[in-house]
Amino acid sequence: MSNATVQSETIRPEEAQHFGALAADWWNPQGSSAMLHKLNPVRLSFIRESIDLHWGGDPESIRPLLGKSAVDVGCGAGLLCEPLARLGATVTGVDAAAENIAAASAHAQGSQLPIIYRHGELGQLGLGQFDLVTSMEVIEHVADKRAFVGELAARLAPDGLMVLSTPNRTPASRWLLVKAAEAIGAVPRGTHHWEDFITPEEFVDLLAEAGLETSAPKGIAFSPMKGLHLSDDLSLNYIFTAWRKD
Repeated sequence: MSNATVQSETIRPEEAQHFGALAADWWNPQGSSAMLHKLNPVRLSFIRESIDLHWGGDPESIRPLLGKSAVDVGCGAGLLCEPLARLGATVTGVDAAAENIAAASAHAQGSQLPIIYRHGELGQLGLGQFDLVTSMEVIEHVADKRAFVGELAARLAPDGLMVLSTPNRTPASRWLLVKAAEAIGAVPRGTHHWEDFITPEEFVDLLAEAGLETSAPKGIAFSPMKGLHLSDDLSLNYIFTAWRKD
């Protein structure tokens, strides 16, 4: 649900405007971004396990990213950037909406977290490479997915780890993530366009073109008993890792 900033042909101005209009309410767990607040712990659980597996870290460490750099592309108002900073990373957040960057910067300052936030095209910001590259619920909001994936790959350091998540393009996601979610107000109207969702197979192919290998995706599913949780069911949303081929 956040918005990406890559090369100009990938950004949809109407998407930046849509998410920028939500910036002031982004950190309200009962507000328009409530679903992201519920989703964030599931993402973080997967990210933490992936970090430990990729770099052979201590699962008991409270700062497994100490000494490492991270960039969150399509960071919104910083819901993922702040936990990554608390895990020890030097964090940069990039977003297409200036309003999101302003909200993210203000919240980080209030939380006393030295996060760097940048507004603009990822490929034009001269940010270099990072140990950890994340982009959560973003690729479905860009026009040129191949160019976007290429820019993500260019930001990844040789021994780096990338973590990606996005809704799957299935009948179930059309009904639950778009029609039902908007009807009950779980997400703001106009947030999702089902035809822009990407399947795991399509996503993996784009990453392979960019020279990256990928893990088997893990589903993010919903049930009344568990809420949002990691699952083998990929029909709604999925999350996976990528890294440079040897």
